[in-house]
Amino acid sequence: MAIPEAVRQETQLRHLIEKLSAYIEQYHGGTVDFVSFRENTLEVKLGGACLNCPLLPATLHGWVAGTVHQFFPDVNVVEIK
Repeated sequence: MAIPEAVRQETQLRHLIEKLSAYIEQYHGGTVDFVSFRENTLEVKLGGACLNCPLLPATLHGWVAGTVHQFFPDVNVVEIK
């Protein structure tokens, strides 16, 4: 039985976010968590040292969204608070 494309894509996005979070946590003390994926919109939550950090927008748009767009160009990344 074939895995639906949406399920496969969500699984891949979850793994990518886990890897990004591990890097951000190790080198910067922050975290990024997968929240949901619906209709090409990925919701993430930043935590740890990212909270109240003035570089949070750069982390979200540069690292997280930039990396996601390299592999999934049609996915919109949104941070939830």
